[in-house]
Amino acid sequence: MARRRRSVMSEELKMELAKELGFYDTVQQEGWGGIKAKDAGNMVKRAIELAERAAARQ
Repeated sequence: MARRRRSVMSEELKMELAKELGFYDTVQQEGWGGIKAKDAGNMVKRAIELAERAAARQ
């Protein structure tokens, strides 16, 4: 039985981060499976930074 993955980040946020980090073209051509592990890690790192900033403002 295959497990279904539930994404914590919205598609919109992931696309924004991919554009910001410079691998949006890869996502468009190959999908999320085509990005490098390093790029995925950088995307998560950036999302955490944004979440921490948002939490600090509240």
